[in-house]
Amino acid sequence: METINALIDRIYANTFPLAARERLLSHIRAARDAVKMPRKPHWDEKDVVLITYADQFRESEAPTLATFSRFYQQHLAATFNLVHLLPFFPYSSDDGFSVIDYHQVNPVCGSWREVAELRSHTRLMFDFVCNHMSAHSQWFRHYLAADPGWNDFFISMPPATDLSEVTRPRTSPLLTPFTLANGETRFVWTTFSADQIDLNFGHPEVLIRMVGVLLDYLKRGADYVRLDAVGYMWKTPGTRCIHLEKTHLLVKLFRAIADVVAPGTVIITETNVPHKDNISYFGNGHDEAQMVYQFSLPPLVLHAIHSGSARALRQWAASLDIGNNSTTFFNFLASHDGIGLNPARGILPEVEIVSLVRDLALEGALVSYKNNPDGTTSPYEINVTFMDALNRQDDDDDTRLRRFMLAHAILLVFPGVPAVYIQSILGSRNDTEGVKAAGHNRAINREKYSLGQIEAELAVKQSLRQRVYHSLSALIQLRTRQPAFHPDNPMELLDSNNAILMMRRHAPGQRGLLCVFNLSSKPAALELPEAHRYRDIISGEKWDGSAPLELAPWQYLWLQH
Repeated sequence: METINALIDRIYANTFPLAARERLLSHIRAARDAVKMPRKPHWDEKDVVLITYADQFRESEAPTLATFSRFYQQHLAATFNLVHLLPFFPYSSDDGFSVIDYHQVNPVCGSWREVAELRSHTRLMFDFVCNHMSAHSQWFRHYLAADPGWNDFFISMPPATDLSEVTRPRTSPLLTPFTLANGETRFVWTTFSADQIDLNFGHPEVLIRMVGVLLDYLKRGADYVRLDAVGYMWKTPGTRCIHLEKTHLLVKLFRAIADVVAPGTVIITETNVPHKDNISYFGNGHDEAQMVYQFSLPPLVLHAIHSGSARALRQWAASLDIGNNSTTFFNFLASHDGIGLNPARGILPEVEIVSLVRDLALEGALVSYKNNPDGTTSPYEINVTFMDALNRQDDDDDTRLRRFMLAHAILLVFPGVPAVYIQSILGSRNDTEGVKAAGHNRAINREKYSLGQIEAELAVKQSLRQRVYHSLSALIQLRTRQPAFHPDNPMELLDSNNAILMMRRHAPGQRGLLCVFNLSSKPAALELPEAHRYRDIISGEKWDGSAPLELAPWQYLWLQH
């Protein structure tokens, strides 16, 4: 509690009202006393996360969370021990990330009872959409009505204000005009869209209410808490308004509160930005996020397989700071969003990023853009399923499967906790009809299914869906049985030709695993580093390490000696 008080003083420069502080602290104490569900004290190699929507599968007359829970227990529980439920609250846009009410479950999904029922079968990760909320929320309606006490909950400024330094993740206007009940027009801060109104954390009452949201999630059983778009939380005109010191202090405050109320809760920051800025949310390794999204991994793995070269991926991986057992990476290839390009900037030359974007666009991917301070636009995100990102439209399914499994074999060996998006485990392709219906690019990778439809498609023998589901499930389950892949264990990158990525993962005092990946479309020969007899734990095949190892195109091996 001393840490919490000190952080409040730093954020608000000792101006936080005494009565408001005591109210906030009493909420924290009450939540600490109310939390009865213990958290896993530390991550390990058994932890693999499934990312999914709460309304991913539907049946008539059934809450979608109840339907998902049954599907999870039958098809996914043996593979994933933690489920990231994307925002399951009432919302008005952006598939959940424009929250109308933080404390209610979307009636389509069910109620908190269905959340608790799912929590009885697996651990859960909640989204804390802390930067903004829906223009249709009751909070914003109070603001527009000029109700007493609500005037400072959101940020407005004259449209002539110089905000040219503000980092823009979208091409939409930063300030959106709204008319108040008294006829006054205000230009309100909207980082992401006109329906997503940024909160004003400079106002103590906003902090109290948002901490109340966090406390509710902890009481409801959230094991991991994802801080969505967290880098934009604090605004100071004249600055970039991203990654500001007070934003980091707010993350430290959320972490300190979680440590007091529900020890073992993991705070994860979602900052789709260059790697150096991303890892700044680790703080000193003990006081901020325990995990950060490894945003550089998806574009770098994609680039490596497209180019047939591990050079950039290897160089970046060798620069990672691994081995601090108080922090780790949240590794992923696909998510509900597209493949972010900013995290590859500074690692890949811009000409290679532009070339990758062009090649994928020719194969059916969509591209989203952002505004730059100089008035130009740049590609910000590739919108595509990871399956179709890796492959051409005229490829056969055997080729699709090999490239797809290669990418995930890489994901599963990187230090950190791996996460797999529901569309990936289902082997999904681009949903172009969904884009037409929704009117936005990200719908290409957000298809929802009737339960009968998806179970029928998974049952089609030798279909791409069935092959991906069985192959990837088996590989993940194998991964969870390898102590070498504990997130805290080191990674040693070994020299090889550019077509091959080779690394060693091992627990202290154990032999560990030598992981080898041929990223090219051609066979490749490899001299193993030691003349042992090796066994691939995936296939069971054995090799004599004194002779060169011949790798087929896109082949991957996890070798034990």
